[in-house]
Amino acid sequence: MPYDPATSEARWQAAWAEAGSFTAIRDERPKYYVLEMFPYPSGRIHMGHVRNYAMGDVVARFKRAQGFSVLHPMGWDAFGMPAENAAMEQGGHPRDWTYANIATMRDQLKPLGLSIDWSREFATCDDAYVAQQQALFLDMLEAGLITRKSAQVNWDPVDMTVLANEQVIDGKGWRSNAPVERRELTQWFFKISDYSDELLDALDGLKGWPEKVRLMQANWIGRSRGLQFGFATVDAPGGHDRIEVYTTRPDTLRGASFVALSPDHPLVKDLAADRPDIEAFREECRRIGTTEEAIETAPKLGFDTGLTVRHPLDPDWQLPIWIANFVLMDYGTGAIFGSPAHDERDHEFALKYGLPIRATFGEPGMDLEAADALVATAPYVPAKSERVSYVRGFSGAAEQSGEAAVDAAIAHAEAAGYGEGVTKFRLRDWGISRQRYWGCPIPVVHCDACGTVPEAKANLPVLLPQDVTFDVPGNPLDRHPTWRQAVCPTCGGAARRETDTMDTFVDSSWYYARFTSPEAETPTTRADADYWMNVDQYIGGIEHAILHLLYSRFFARAMVKTGHLSAAAKEPFDALFTQGMVTHEIYMTRDARDRPVYHLPEDVTDGQLADGRAVTVIPSAKMSKSKKNVVDPVNIVGSFGADTARWFMLSDSPPERDVEWTAAGAEAASKFLSRVFRLAEEAPEHGTDDPDLTRAVHRAIADVTRAIEGFAFNKAVAKLYELANAVGRSPAGGEARRAALRILAQLMAPMVPHLAEEVWAASGGQGMVVDARWPVADPALLEEDSVTLPIQINGKRRAEITVPKDMDKAQIEALVLADETVQRFLEGAAPKKLIVVPGRIVNVVA
Repeated sequence: MPYDPATSEARWQAAWAEAGSFTAIRDERPKYYVLEMFPYPSGRIHMGHVRNYAMGDVVARFKRAQGFSVLHPMGWDAFGMPAENAAMEQGGHPRDWTYANIATMRDQLKPLGLSIDWSREFATCDDAYVAQQQALFLDMLEAGLITRKSAQVNWDPVDMTVLANEQVIDGKGWRSNAPVERRELTQWFFKISDYSDELLDALDGLKGWPEKVRLMQANWIGRSRGLQFGFATVDAPGGHDRIEVYTTRPDTLRGASFVALSPDHPLVKDLAADRPDIEAFREECRRIGTTEEAIETAPKLGFDTGLTVRHPLDPDWQLPIWIANFVLMDYGTGAIFGSPAHDERDHEFALKYGLPIRATFGEPGMDLEAADALVATAPYVPAKSERVSYVRGFSGAAEQSGEAAVDAAIAHAEAAGYGEGVTKFRLRDWGISRQRYWGCPIPVVHCDACGTVPEAKANLPVLLPQDVTFDVPGNPLDRHPTWRQAVCPTCGGAARRETDTMDTFVDSSWYYARFTSPEAETPTTRADADYWMNVDQYIGGIEHAILHLLYSRFFARAMVKTGHLSAAAKEPFDALFTQGMVTHEIYMTRDARDRPVYHLPEDVTDGQLADGRAVTVIPSAKMSKSKKNVVDPVNIVGSFGADTARWFMLSDSPPERDVEWTAAGAEAASKFLSRVFRLAEEAPEHGTDDPDLTRAVHRAIADVTRAIEGFAFNKAVAKLYELANAVGRSPAGGEARRAALRILAQLMAPMVPHLAEEVWAASGGQGMVVDARWPVADPALLEEDSVTLPIQINGKRRAEITVPKDMDKAQIEALVLADETVQRFLEGAAPKKLIVVPGRIVNVVA
């Protein structure tokens, strides 16, 4: 009987559901919490989902078989602009669009046979989740973790909403592709900067995280030691007698040639009020963008204000004050001093506007004249730890590292009283206000008598109105005739609701904690949270390595402070794995105007279209709908079965690397799984015991266990191929063969659970394999009685020989000399050399 995945997989999924196999239970067993980053309900799953959830499922099933009580939940990151955009483009309501997509994707995911506790499923737009997120907001507000202040923000003029820094790509909105503007708005902020030191220092303890992710987070937090000081202004407007500057390279202060201000610096704003030319320059800067992404590629623009400052080391030394588009108000003080000799950006600016370039140091051994000549056409920017010759340093001409010179400069400033050494961070408070409808409402009201007032918890959840329209841009909450009307919880008078909604990063920053008790009438139930937290294994894409993880780490600390998590959970993810992408070839032709035309994989056979035209093949490209190199997992499951899709995703490459989906690979995986099924169906009733098979089984147990624990799923798959081959060629029959097949079923169960159940049942397994305890290898059977030695002849491997492990050298030499391949190369002569490396290799020099 051939293997029929369509029938078999549905049958076993029904059996697991009926048995409640994957219901997470808090009991006396040790727990294990495995979580994949939850998906946005776009409407279709893709092969990246299959790979991500297959990996998590391997871990979840493996740990369950080892006797753990496993929590493996699923939810939906459901708020966000795409739902509003769909409502604008297609009509309808974001809520309906979102829940319809969730239903579709749930129906697509379930046939994969994932060991998910679906009873814990929620979407972040569910009323219950909104209520508890709002309760958490109020608790954080009371604990002093939230503030409201005016700030410069990234404004998308098309989507008409604030964007986070990472949502600005090359100076444009990530969804609208419109040039982002800078605006000053009153915003709600989470005070994540209060935790800068702690978030940075705690990275050292995250041993289960990839080093590259820890480094990315450290760079984003950006701790630096530098000098804070001020330049005294000359004839500046009232109230601007000093310009505060922070620098991490105070050792270059003697090389300063200008001071540059952000277009949004308070002095610049005051000047612009009476200077149309300055206001015009500010507007020009806004047009080209003032985000980090925009200024990285934009030309360096400057405007000479005509004002000057006095250098702190010499009151007679005056520096011009410029306005520069590359100085951001968000970082530092919104003002810098330019040291063109040792900074590429400053050097470019100085050359463009004819400003002096004065070296403060040069290559080791250089004098002042040589150092100035060195930097005339290009900046000299050595690593901070390199030794250089300071020709305008704080201790005269001296050869020292930049780090030592920075310390000397700070010491000089503190002793002279013009500055102080301070530690600063790149990390800024997290602005969460978004001017859009489809998000979690911020639970505050604005009262003329009482000011800004938190909503009463008894009135939660504050839900979005359903009778809104999206026929004009902007936030429908601002236009709604009644929703904004509220009662002040403090005085009982008329008040207005906050119409900003929360950044969707908030929704995903605590969902891991909510899964521990998703029905609770508080954000968490402490007994459940204390049992299940932390997440033992978190899995997701590298694209979330910075902000999602950083915000989640902050939120866990906020939940500890507000009593919703214990102190042990302030780092929520014990181990993190970031998987690679799924890629596929791109198939392209060109039209009559030489424009690219892309074709779906199913329309291409042997490099040709149905009409015989050859296609250009672009290998290993990220799957993209626009390039049509997408493979629909639903079609793959329909054609080959879920186990084939899972097996291929796990087998083709290390999980941290990209994997290329190929039809040939899928077909090969399907054929192998069918062969395993036949091994069980056609197992002979009669045969002999086979000690070699027994040893192969126990080696496989040890190797597969080690590979799964090390996230080397492709290695586990390779070992399972070896075991299946060993079973196929073994003379064993009857119970000996069935016992080997049951072990094979257990070892394959995390990867291909449906086929494993078939093999388990066919080989006499009791109950279901999903309930069987993970096998343990017998150490005595892992010892090899024999060893295979490769034979190298004149440096090239030509043959191999299998000998008893304890055979002496003389006997091995005799067997090597009797080998047909060796005799052919020696042509009857004695070898010049014959070297036996016991247990490893034999070298023959002919």
